[in-house]
Amino acid sequence: MNPEQSTFENLVAIMRRLRGPEGCPWDAEQTHESLTRYLLEEAYEVIEAIEMKSTEHLKEELGDLLLQPVFHAAIAEQAGDFSINEVIQILCEKLIRRHPHVFGTMEIGDSSAQIENWERIKQVEKGAERTSALSGVPSHLPALLKAQKITEKAARVGFDWEHVDHVIAKVMEELREFEEAMASGDNDRMEAELGDLLFAIVNLGRFLSINPEEALRKTINRFQSRFQHVENSLHARGQQMSSTSLEEMDRLWEEAKKLEKGLSSAQTKKI
Repeated sequence: MNPEQSTFENLVAIMRRLRGPEGCPWDAEQTHESLTRYLLEEAYEVIEAIEMKSTEHLKEELGDLLLQPVFHAAIAEQAGDFSINEVIQILCEKLIRRHPHVFGTMEIGDSSAQIENWERIKQVEKGAERTSALSGVPSHLPALLKAQKITEKAARVGFDWEHVDHVIAKVMEELREFEEAMASGDNDRMEAELGDLLFAIVNLGRFLSINPEEALRKTINRFQSRFQHVENSLHARGQQMSSTSLEEMDRLWEEAKKLEKGLSSAQTKKI
């Protein structure tokens, strides 16, 4: 094994050695279950690198993410279940089978038609496993993403609004019902109505082709950035947030928003 050889086969060989008798104790102790958290963490770090628009960061994080299926396959291979080559074989066969317009004679008009055809092929493949049009959505997806996937599947079989105005009206209806629940003081009812409101907002995002998970994550990033601006501005004056008026903190918050707009404008001009 050449440590300077950058090939997929070399990566697999390194992983086998790490799991072997003379390898790393930590790597050897891992199981499919223990690695679950790392699979999620690495996926989110790839997303962060994409949002940062850092090609160097993305290159590194994609490598970290690639390690996860190789790691899981090494565990499975030791148990006699399957190898990484079998994983790749199944993937290749699936990609060819689900793209008959590329590897076959079928003609597809646009990406929407391809999505519909992809779902039809999946339905045939899964057969009896799929008992509902909503089947196939992983149960452990983040709630916003899961809601989006479910509403997308419902829409594909015609269970959808005809116009965005109808979706907005539904959001407003759910907001009123949440306000009524708040007035009642019933916590269980408030929780149910808040869930309905969030679901309606996710549906609105889906209708407008806006990913709610991405939209919320970007909002969180903006909140953190603005909050830190307020903190840093106050610390520079020797002040603490706990002893500063809400009006002053709000002024600094608006200042942070203006700085964001100025930076965004400058970046646009460079492009």
